[in-house]
Amino acid sequence: MKKTRWLTLIGFLVVVTACGKMGGSGGALSGSRGTAGLVSPEVSDASATLAGMVDDWFEDYLALNPVLATYIGDHRFDNRYQNWIGTDYREASAALSRDYLALARSVDRAALGADDRVTLDIFIGRLEEQLRSLAFPSHLLPFDQLNSDPNFFAMIGSGNSVHPFTTVRDYDNFLSRIDDFVIWMETAVLNMRQGMAVGVVQPRLIVERMIPQIRAQVVDSVEESLFFRPVRDFPDDFTAAERERLEAAYRAAISSILVPAYRDMAEFLEQEYLPAARPTVGYDDLPGGNGWYDYLVAHHTTTDLTAEEIHRLGLGEVARILKQMEEVMRRVGFDGDLRDFFVYLKTDPDFFWDDPEAILAEYRALRARVEAGLPGLFGVSPRAGFEIRAVEPFRAESAAGASYEAPSADGSRPGVFYLNVWDLTRLARWGKETLFLHEAIPGHHFQGAIAQENEHLPRFRRFMSVTAYTEGWALYSEDLGPELGMFEDPYQWFGKLNDEMLRAMRLVVDTGIHRFDWSREQAIEYMLDNSSLAESDIVAEVERYIVDPGQALAYKVGQLELRRLRAEAEDTLGDDFDLRGWHDHILDTGEVPLDVLSASSRAWVEDRR
Repeated sequence: MKKTRWLTLIGFLVVVTACGKMGGSGGALSGSRGTAGLVSPEVSDASATLAGMVDDWFEDYLALNPVLATYIGDHRFDNRYQNWIGTDYREASAALSRDYLALARSVDRAALGADDRVTLDIFIGRLEEQLRSLAFPSHLLPFDQLNSDPNFFAMIGSGNSVHPFTTVRDYDNFLSRIDDFVIWMETAVLNMRQGMAVGVVQPRLIVERMIPQIRAQVVDSVEESLFFRPVRDFPDDFTAAERERLEAAYRAAISSILVPAYRDMAEFLEQEYLPAARPTVGYDDLPGGNGWYDYLVAHHTTTDLTAEEIHRLGLGEVARILKQMEEVMRRVGFDGDLRDFFVYLKTDPDFFWDDPEAILAEYRALRARVEAGLPGLFGVSPRAGFEIRAVEPFRAESAAGASYEAPSADGSRPGVFYLNVWDLTRLARWGKETLFLHEAIPGHHFQGAIAQENEHLPRFRRFMSVTAYTEGWALYSEDLGPELGMFEDPYQWFGKLNDEMLRAMRLVVDTGIHRFDWSREQAIEYMLDNSSLAESDIVAEVERYIVDPGQALAYKVGQLELRRLRAEAEDTLGDDFDLRGWHDHILDTGEVPLDVLSASSRAWVEDRR
């Protein structure tokens, strides 16, 4: 799932994710960190200039994006919430990119070492990417059922997410954030009205998903609000006077500011926006939508593959995986065809839990099995831990079956592997091993935490995400199951194939919706025909592709590139190939576009020939 490094929560960073974490003098290509004293003074000066520039940019970027700062554990801006859809923000963001792009282009690339040249190239690419994104009116589609500031704000206000509630100042900071958030809500309405005027609106079925999510925060009493939970959980060291003042302030903010803001948004969606919403679902039906989708495909995959090429690639992968599924069906002695097998896997009660807590318990037990096998495949491991939690009920209906939230860099907040346990038909027992490998270890948590903790990389490279790398790695992590002692049960192996099939179908369905004019129903039917995913999961998946075009393409594209690079390294080095060393190098490189990853892997191989 999305790691919504956490794109579903920090949607304002979506323009960053294709070019990802920008880096300085880290170990992106060399595979060695011990040569700093061997470079010439000219190279050292140029490297210092670059390092200072990218660090200055990151400081300016955090000041412009205070929630990102909070997310990574930098609490200097915890009293602010950026209005990323507003004109002032967009102009400031563009100016920041233009100014630093001019500086970056003035750097003498020839005077840099190999690692810093990579950093400079990625940094320039990131800034150019941000400026290209301004050609498309994403601010006119400010939120949806998944990428939702209103949902995100409720989560951080509940005390169970990235905003801390441990000091009096933390509580006061969130009160200040409420004022900024209300401005965001007002801007969203203005932008959606502008979108209505020019034909850039959400599909009707998406708006119908959005409305109940907003309505969930329109409560009759303050005590029912998610935003009141931190008041019920005051730290023990707060004085009586502090508790009294803060409770009064939170009661007033909830009843007089937040509930009215959510109510106004719900009424706008119901009365104005829903009647103007479009009956179609693809970006090809938006003004300039074909060019917008082409941009998003390149943005998320970091390749020059066209939508048409990706569609054909997906069809081939679907056919290949179907054959492997048939082999599993024969192995377990099932009497019937593959469609019958899919029905059996989706309906036999033995494959499902009857208690949400039992789901969480089994995943927690699986953790120990996987952890035992990691030292055989990796020499590095993250310091940060992670927790396994249930998705909050208010977002369960539209949430995916599982997702991951990264830890804070300062160690104050663990990573979280979320499971949507509320619909007991959505998580099958036969899918637990592959899902755990993808979302937790050695997938998203393992890779993301290592990147954040890699102090040899500049900060902006540690904290920004490249979808093709992160999701490609998570899907590649599922491939490591046999080497970790997983998938010995043929049904668990089928679960792996079923999840890989999901990523293969995404290549077909995402492009089908946005390039080939597929309907929602056509996309759902295709996925039902080719997998044993629960229909509720498929509906959520298709509706995700509708609102986040191109993002889902990155998983399979990234996985196939990692598979290719590993095979290339194995073939070249033969018996000298060190899988642990190669894995460590790929993780040490940080999140980079796929062409940079390819160059990094090849350099590692050349160093060992």
